Amino acid sequence: MQLFITGIGTEVGKTVCSAILTKYFNADYWKPIQSGDLHFSDSMKIQDWVGENVFIHPETYRLQLSASPHQSAAEEGISININDFQLPETQNNLIVEGAGGLMVPISDSEFMIDLIEKLNIPTALVVRNYLGCINHSLLSIMALNQKKINLKYLILNGDFPLDTERIICKNIQPKTKIIRIPNIENITKENITNITKQLTKIENG
Repeated sequence: MQLFITGIGTEVGKTVCSAILTKYFNADYWKPIQSGDLHFSDSMKIQDWVGENVFIHPETYRLQLSASPHQSAAEEGISININDFQLPETQNNLIVEGAGGLMVPISDSEFMIDLIEKLNIPTALVVRNYLGCINHSLLSIMALNQKKINLKYLILNGDFPLDTERIICKNIQPKTKIIRIPNIENITKENITNITKQLTKIENG
């Protein structure tokens, strides 16, 4: 199983959801581009939240500036090319976490959605409730459909008004499964483990 975790925007909880799915599937983890926060990168968070046994593949790019990858790379005189990325070799399940949303530029001509298409693996779209999330969700679903990218999971991260959830879920393909992640006040290894157990019950139920 290989799965690319993307989101409808920044700060929607992709890394928390990646940690839960990494633990749920007993998977390896790979963040192709880390842009900023190198002192506590997403890979470090996954290690902290999932535990020492998780295998984390090194990032292809580690960039200093907290900005879109194309800007961060330009600050360092680096040019990112889509062909720089290859899925890590592993016999294990693999969770891949993108940066930001689908249309985050990695260069002047290539975007995060192009990286998903190049890696050719199913995706999970993380949605969080905020004013505008319906618009961002439906645009993201539309973009994935246009590229014929397999939206395997829609992840509803946190609490949603029923009217919001209904409209978003109404616009996914029947084959797309919905995963609901409860709101986490305090992100710890213990809380990640507990939610993963709840997810197992939900999936089996």
